[in-house]
Amino acid sequence: MKAAIIGGTGYGAIELVRLIEKHPYIEVGTIVSNSQAGTNFSTVYPHLSGIKEIPLESFDAKGLSENNEIVFLATPSGVSSKLVPELLETGIKCIDLSGDFRLRSKNDYETWYKKTPADEQYLQHAVYGLSEIYPEKIKTAQLIANPGCYPTAATLGLLPILKTSLADSKTIIIDAKSGVSGAGRGLSLTSHYAEINENIRAYKLGAHQHIPEIEQTLSDESKTPITVTFTTHLVPMTRGIMCTTYVNLKESSSTEEVHELYEEFYKNKPFVRVRPIGSTPSTKEVAGTNYCDIGLHVDQRTRRLTIVSVIDNLVKGASGQAIQNLNMMNGWDERTGLYDIPMYP
Repeated sequence: MKAAIIGGTGYGAIELVRLIEKHPYIEVGTIVSNSQAGTNFSTVYPHLSGIKEIPLESFDAKGLSENNEIVFLATPSGVSSKLVPELLETGIKCIDLSGDFRLRSKNDYETWYKKTPADEQYLQHAVYGLSEIYPEKIKTAQLIANPGCYPTAATLGLLPILKTSLADSKTIIIDAKSGVSGAGRGLSLTSHYAEINENIRAYKLGAHQHIPEIEQTLSDESKTPITVTFTTHLVPMTRGIMCTTYVNLKESSSTEEVHELYEEFYKNKPFVRVRPIGSTPSTKEVAGTNYCDIGLHVDQRTRRLTIVSVIDNLVKGASGQAIQNLNMMNGWDERTGLYDIPMYP
């Protein structure tokens, strides 16, 4: 199967290429970059010299459909909403790594992303691709809205406890930290080396575009309206996300009881690893892989559960989950092409 990638100069695209190269059933077909059309892919990414010598092309929906069986859109928000309708008309399936189809509400998208939303029919047609939670919907989807990196880590950490009667859903606080690659490859003052090195910065307090995405999924799955306090931080590392999440418990419970609950919830989910009691995961322990590692602790004194969830933002938080969803769409083992030992140290 040939896979087209739109947005070929970004980190999401280059991670897709790396993962596809290891996959037994798919290969890179067309790579689209309107800004770099005609340039060789290895010119943009010299580490691919002699490995992937592919000319970048301009967008052509018909040509993409004729020469590929799947399209990954690794574009900035506000772009894929304009391209996907034309692609779907050709009959090709799409996996969108941007935020354009994650929110069902046009008003929410416009409010949080400050961009023109996609047409209503496509928002309702898209399947939210959180692989561990919606596998059956993903299998038959024509359009996948791949989850954001922060929502993947935060939601996987919270869902098992929120689907019980133990959690006080009005007390959720998510303290999230991300490496600089989450900001993309574009230049900005906040990701400038001198600004981020030996520094940590909180940003978008109460205004991060991933807030409604997290709340939408948690509300759907818990069957109750949920709002969260979500604070993001930029830390001086390249890859990785850590969400340290706090939620009060309505009744006394132990770490052992909650840990057992999480192990049961994720027992058949190969990419979620619930760590042993007393073991707290770190970002380096999932680097380069599609794993989400979760650590748990119940403070008996405060009756508060602390959840630590970590992912590689470019893999489980983006391209790896996209491949996992593609595997499900084709009836392949979801681990195909993704089984990897984390890079360490």
